[in-house]
Amino acid sequence: MPSDITWNDAEEIGIQLQEKFPDLDPLTVRFTDLHKYVTELEGFADDPAKSNEGKLEAIQMAWYEEYKDAQG
Repeated sequence: MPSDITWNDAEEIGIQLQEKFPDLDPLTVRFTDLHKYVTELEGFADDPAKSNEGKLEAIQMAWYEEYKDAQG
C-alpha cells in the first residue's frame, strides 16, 4: 500500500472505500460525498482541489468493482 495516496490511486482508494463502507453501493454516492470520503481516508495526501470529474469517476468505478466482488 502506498504511504501517500493521491487522486491518481483510484484502485487503492476503491479498496479502502470498500473496507470503510462495505454496505454502501458506490453508484448511489454523489461526487460531492465521494470527494469528502476520499479526502478523509487515512494516508490521503493530495490537494483536495486537484480532483476532477474524471478522477472521481475512476475512483467510483474502482470502488464499484470492489463492491461487486464483495457481494459475490
